[in-house]
Amino acid sequence: MNAAPADQIRLLDVQGLDVRLTQLAHRRETLPEHAEVRALDSEIAQQRDLLVAARTEEGDTAREQAKAEQDVDQVRQRSARDQQRLDSGMVTNPKDLESLQSEIASLARRQDDLETIVLDIMERQETAGARAKELAASVEELEAKVAGATARRDAALTEIEAESDQVRAQRAEAAATIPADLLKLYEKLREQQGGVGAARLYQRACQGCRLELNITELNEVRAAAPDTVVRCENCRRILVRTPQSGL
Repeated sequence: MNAAPADQIRLLDVQGLDVRLTQLAHRRETLPEHAEVRALDSEIAQQRDLLVAARTEEGDTAREQAKAEQDVDQVRQRSARDQQRLDSGMVTNPKDLESLQSEIASLARRQDDLETIVLDIMERQETAGARAKELAASVEELEAKVAGATARRDAALTEIEAESDQVRAQRAEAAATIPADLLKLYEKLREQQGGVGAARLYQRACQGCRLELNITELNEVRAAAPDTVVRCENCRRILVRTPQSGL
């Protein structure tokens, strides 16, 4: 294939713009904010699960406390009625009197036990409530961090996309000046060679594979006409000659 030396030089401009587009795409995918947002989202999910559990426990203990307090109230009322009967003097039979006094004593013990249970439940509810409050604050703080990281990510993506649009426009303009057959070869090689289809020959070395040409290869390049499109024997990329090629 033949192409004017100037066209081959301009191909390096296209290659440089393609490299920049690849760099921008890589930067877009590897922004640190992506990982930051994912990590924060994961942490928020965990904290929300713990918050749900704490609030569930808080609600359960509240219902448990209400039931225990109801039991205490029933025992208290029963004890008050028995005490009233005892104080009224209506119970005169010694056996009935002894039974009533025994029941009052038993109810007093039962009330003490139930009140101890109520206190234990209250402590558990207070602990669950404090835990829920702490977790809610943690979730709120994490959500604020996510919002900040998302804003930074979106700003960076906007900046990257703006530059990408600019580079794509420059690339289209530069590619329009390249002969169609040369550009087609370049595109094919670029796809095969990891995004680099044309490389500068600099100081006798291919800047695509970074290997120096041996003497035979150099002689072949020296002997090639200026408009001949030469290829690197090692990586097969288009090898563009410049005044700095060392020929």
